Amino acid sequence: MKKVFFSILAASLLLGCAPPPDTASRGEITIAADESFKPVLEQLTHAYTGVYPNAIFKMVYKPEQESILMLLGKEARMIVASRQLNAQENTILKQQKGAVKEIEVATDGVALIQSVANTDSLITIKKLQGLFDGSIKTWNDLRAGNQTGPVTLVFDNDNSSNITYVLDRFKVKDPRKIRIFTTKSNVEVINFVKKNPSAIGFIGINWISDGDLAISAQLSKGLRVMGVADKDGKYYQPFQRDLGLKNYPLCRPIFMISREGYSGLATGMINYVMRDVGSLVIEKCGLWPKVVYDREVNIKKVKM
Repeated sequence: MKKVFFSILAASLLLGCAPPPDTASRGEITIAADESFKPVLEQLTHAYTGVYPNAIFKMVYKPEQESILMLLGKEARMIVASRQLNAQENTILKQQKGAVKEIEVATDGVALIQSVANTDSLITIKKLQGLFDGSIKTWNDLRAGNQTGPVTLVFDNDNSSNITYVLDRFKVKDPRKIRIFTTKSNVEVINFVKKNPSAIGFIGINWISDGDLAISAQLSKGLRVMGVADKDGKYYQPFQRDLGLKNYPLCRPIFMISREGYSGLATGMINYVMRDVGSLVIEKCGLWPKVVYDREVNIKKVKM
């Protein structure tokens, strides 16, 4: 009787413990991310599913704050963002008794772009501060390039990671007092700037940094990527080496934030980026991976 009882108990326990809906190699999850990170995420998920064909990532691209709301509302298992969750957001997750994993995976940069019709592509942080506090309004005030009218600052979305980062960086309290124009995407920012030489666009650098992608080459035509100088007086562009060395004044981290409480598909993706060849994908996209993939080269001397 004891053996029968324990057999029934064991079977009941097994039936009561349902297997997780996904693992690191199979299943389906939703990942929400700011559209600024779309190029690198498209390549990461494509590479991952090439290794694990039973893994399905449903990608949703929304402004960063909306992506965070999707995480808090349990609509997304993981998000990719330019910042960590704040105290209030962490409190909401704790109240839901949800697990939180925040991992910095790369260094990105907000690129400043101009039309090639503008003859000057250099700017200092001090002059950018003037543009965002309203003390500089025109190209004459900037004393740069061949433009003379007002400077238009162009962003992808009202709630995007790009505009949030820049407004925080320059401590802007009321953006309505500044000549800011928003579109609906990084691509629209690029197209607007190409047609309007008096504009400065702010985009995620990975839209134009992967030279192997046809879309990057196409979008880069007719553009100048501005060099930005801080206190040292040297101008840097948001390209890989200066992102890695933190020379570029407008570089920022990229975080993968998961609410997964077990080793599922979100954990698999994080591990892929931090421990596996996913960092090579990030590097190929022109960003700087947090953990650089270790490439060993063995050289043997050959006796002649």
